[in-house]
Amino acid sequence: MSDDQWVPPTVLLAVDLVILTLRESRLQVLLVERGIEPYQGALALPGGFLNHAEEDLPAAAHRELAEEAGLDADHLHLEQLGVYGTPGRDPRGRVVSVAYLAIAPRLPEPVAGTDAAHARWTPTEQVLPDPTRLAFDHHRIVTDGVERARTKLESSALATAFCGPTFTITELQAVYEAVWGTPLDPRNFYRKVQGVAGFIVPTGRTRRTETGRPAKLFRPGPRQALHPAMTRPTVLSNEEKPQT
Repeated sequence: MSDDQWVPPTVLLAVDLVILTLRESRLQVLLVERGIEPYQGALALPGGFLNHAEEDLPAAAHRELAEEAGLDADHLHLEQLGVYGTPGRDPRGRVVSVAYLAIAPRLPEPVAGTDAAHARWTPTEQVLPDPTRLAFDHHRIVTDGVERARTKLESSALATAFCGPTFTITELQAVYEAVWGTPLDPRNFYRKVQGVAGFIVPTGRTRRTETGRPAKLFRPGPRQALHPAMTRPTVLSNEEKPQT
């Protein structure tokens, strides 16, 4: 086919947002209930089409987050998660979506607007096991976002942002367990944390715990990139577990 006969396909450009936080000691993702077709009434990530040809992608992401969930993205660090363009991912036509990720502590309750009937925080443990729970291909996008968050906790000091100004090792461990989705051995975790210079710094103070014993308090240290990394424990599938 010659160049003058080739007709470029019509492609619509959209943005989707994976916003993660910790609430009630659980990793939660921001979801909206779609108020319009397609998938009316289904849960989905906040997002939508670019308003016009001149709208920048990050600007569209900020706008959609404000319109669909009432959250001010100016206080969030949005990073590009990936580009999703599998044919058939959207029944309205060929839609390519640029997904953005934000992981932040102490985020407020969302307020639905525009084409979202409701907006809510939902534990990822309720979303990840069921690929049919979300509209479009948003299960895949959430899965990728959670994996990115888990990797960030391995290589960066992000976990300390979800603790108070001072915290115990147990409280820091709870953050890792919530994001990684697996329990950790306290002694092994303590050893790993203490093995990363500059990750956390002792305050010289203690806090009485529920058992009545005082626990040492720490604060975030100067190091942002962790070396050695806080590697996740290997979680074996049922097929890989040794038979007893």
